[in-house]
Amino acid sequence: MGVSMSEEKVTVSVIKADVGSVVGHSKPHPSMLEASREVLRDAQKQGVVEDFYVTRVGDDINLFMTHYKGAGNRDVHGAAWECFQRAAKIAKSMKLYAAGQDILTDAFSGNVKGAGPGSAEFSFVERKSEPLLFFMADKTEPSAYSPILSRIFLDPFTTTGLVIDARAKMGFDVEIQDVMDHKKVVMSSPEETLSILSLLGDTSRYAIKRIDSRAGIGPACVVSTDKLNLTAGKYVGKDDPVCVCRAQSGLPSVGEYLQPFVNPTIVAGWMRGSHYGALYPCSPEDSDPVYFDGPPRICCLGFQLNDGKLQGLEPMNSKNGEHVPVDFFKGETWNKAREDAIKASMLMRSQGPFMPSILGPEEMEYTSRPEVLSSLTSRFENIE
Repeated sequence: MGVSMSEEKVTVSVIKADVGSVVGHSKPHPSMLEASREVLRDAQKQGVVEDFYVTRVGDDINLFMTHYKGAGNRDVHGAAWECFQRAAKIAKSMKLYAAGQDILTDAFSGNVKGAGPGSAEFSFVERKSEPLLFFMADKTEPSAYSPILSRIFLDPFTTTGLVIDARAKMGFDVEIQDVMDHKKVVMSSPEETLSILSLLGDTSRYAIKRIDSRAGIGPACVVSTDKLNLTAGKYVGKDDPVCVCRAQSGLPSVGEYLQPFVNPTIVAGWMRGSHYGALYPCSPEDSDPVYFDGPPRICCLGFQLNDGKLQGLEPMNSKNGEHVPVDFFKGETWNKAREDAIKASMLMRSQGPFMPSILGPEEMEYTSRPEVLSSLTSRFENIE
């Protein structure tokens, strides 16, 4: 007998890339987004994906896809690759900025890993009610999620469920990646909470890749952790990472996922990928960088999963079941958080070309320091 759909694992895949933008690093042209939708409509008709949603944060195109083919599937990744190829072609025809930036190879090799686009995927058996949160960041790096996820999954002062929810209290396994050495380690909370935090404190090297429930619920969240500047061997921009989370019933609630964004989190990236700034919570429609190429943006869209389909807020006059997600960072509720993020970012930028406004030398992605030091070699003298 075959496995029923209710018992079969559904896969949620988010694949993103910056393949061109109108006026610097601002936003992709609407025709680029529509070209991506056309590709995924065909993929849906062919049975490659069960459902999809196309959106953006800043200049990055984000593809949400659901299917029953497992993570890393060639056909699913191939559809995403085709989306970015067509969007990049449009961008080049318009002479848009950084057209094709995140496409690092001419040929598709089976999945997008190492080819430029970032991806976050996980598979699980769908629960009776399956709320999903899709976080999308622009102008920052994968470790930007580490302090946020640490508060959500390790701190009961943020997530009361860690104390009062019997299944959440059983703890979580945290996969941490060393993005420099391409290694990973799995550590468990609450037993190793302090050691986890000790490791994650080095945000230039370590980042949370995924977190799994120890109560048998499966994966709780997954993050895209590819570092494009390391993959390409040269500066091609920060990763602008995505993070997909399952919520409620043994996992953090939606409100607990959102709570850390009330206060500014300082992250690396921003202008030229070489500064520190505060994450600015906003709607995708307000995610254009307006202040020194930033500050770093974070958006959060929510869907219910319904037998592999993305259940949103379809408009009453919709004839084709148009997807309208819940936009959690939209509206006046987050005005104070946005004001605080701007204030913190302005303070950082006021330091000019000095640390801590700019990153340390090992993380700088635009710097003339090597050339300066080389020209001064004969002029340096020993101090007596």
